[in-house]
Parts: sequence; C-alpha cells; structure tokens
Amino acid sequence: MRRAAVLGKPVEHSLSPVLHGAAYGALGLPWTYERVEADAERLVQFVGGLGPEWAGLSVTMPGKRAALRVADEVADRAEAVGAANTLVHRPDGSWFADCTDVDGVVGALRVAGGFTGGHAGLILGAGGTAVATLAAFADLGLSEATLAVREPSRAAEALEAAERIGLRVRVERLDSINLADAATSHDVVVSTLPAGAVDAHAADLAKAACVLDVVYHPWPTPLAEAVGAVGGRLATGLDMLLHQAFGQVEHFTGQEAPRTTMRDALAAATGHALPL
Repeated sequence: MRRAAVLGKPVEHSLSPVLHGAAYGALGLPWTYERVEADAERLVQFVGGLGPEWAGLSVTMPGKRAALRVADEVADRAEAVGAANTLVHRPDGSWFADCTDVDGVVGALRVAGGFTGGHAGLILGAGGTAVATLAAFADLGLSEATLAVREPSRAAEALEAAERIGLRVRVERLDSINLADAATSHDVVVSTLPAGAVDAHAADLAKAACVLDVVYHPWPTPLAEAVGAVGGRLATGLDMLLHQAFGQVEHFTGQEAPRTTMRDALAAATGHALPL
C-alpha cells in the first residue's frame, strides 16, 4: 500500500488529509495519508528513513526550506521561491521538490477572485506565502509588486526571491503606506498577514479590484466582510489550499486530480462553498 503524509508543526488541524483522501478514493487508490508532527530538523530525519512505499509528502511550516535540502532535484520555481511544499518520491528512490503554493495563489486569484491580469500587485507581508505570491504574480503576467511590511528589514529574503523570479519589487512600511490609495492603484491585493493584523484597514483594502485574504479561520474575516459589503472580488486561503493540492495529487499519483471531488470534500469539511 502506498503512503503519503503532510508534515508540519503544528499539523493537527491540517485539511490536507481531507483533500488527498478524497482524491485517492476517487482515483481508486487504496492509499493512506496521515498527519506527521515535524519541525525542520525532524523533517530531514523523517525523509531519510522512508521506504519505497512512500509516494510523497506535503510540507507546511516550518519545514518548507528544509524540504529543499533533502531533495535530489528541485523545480525551478521552488528554487526561485526558496521553499518547497511538495516532496515527490520517485521510483529510483530520489526526491523531487516543487512549490505548488504558486499554483494555489494563481488558481485562487483566477477562479475565486476572477482576476484576469494586470501590471502591479500589492502584498501585505514578506514571509513564505508572500514569496510564493511573488512567483504567482509573475505567472499571472504582472511585472511589479509592492510589499507592505511591518518591518522592512525582514523583507530581504523576499527581495532576493523577487530578483530570481524577475519581478520588480519595492518595500513600504505597513504603518506609513496609504492603503486606500495603494489598494486602488494596484491590480490585486494579497494579504498574507495573520488573523487580526489588517482588521483596522479592511475598508481601505476592500477598495481593490481583487483581494486574496489567506486567512480562513476564523471566518469570515473583517477583510472578507468588507469586500463582500462593496461587492468586490474575493479569493481565500481555502481556495489557495484547494488549488495547491491539485498539483500535489498529480505529482504523487501520476494521474489527473479529481478536482470536483476534492472541492466538494473541502466544502463539506469547512461549510464553505468554493468555486472551481
């Protein structure tokens, strides 16, 4: 029997088993998919001890950078982002690392947010999700981005990634940028900040043509409510989770992901209707 798992810390609330379990069932694969509590150090040890029955691993924080270190081959976009959320165990025993988080952002913006293209995007935050968003912006045809961050010195890794990706980026302090003006002067806004961090600015950010709020618990967020109140286009962290899982399933199984089944399983588990 083939096995797969999601690794992270904490990981007990991960919804990945819902998505992968539904996919394997629909594909007729008697596979198991489990949650494994693992920080970066344990991830390296865990991967080193896995046998040929393992098909792949989903990787969440804090192990996404470590996932690159254990891989024998790394996808170009994972190398550019500097992190991987997907480890694929190949038949020869080697490991391949990819970053389907990029697909998550692209899919969420296109399907849920109705985003059709533009020139510049605004990202709140500069962590791992923000860097994946930079790569997604490039895939969507944007040429520049603004990072609004609480501490500009923490944006160094994001700036390095942007250079590798080929995206022009400038950094602004979150407490000094006019978010209402920024929201209307950019084609898309993505908030990667934790719950509560942008609540006071929800009405300003809702002025954007398209908004992605990666927070999905608790739901709805004040930002989501503000976008809904003005009839704006909104994508969510659940949309991201769904779309990044498609690529993982296809990497692990070699088959096309059963997208409708996966969407329905996630919607049933969370009580949220999701477009596809």
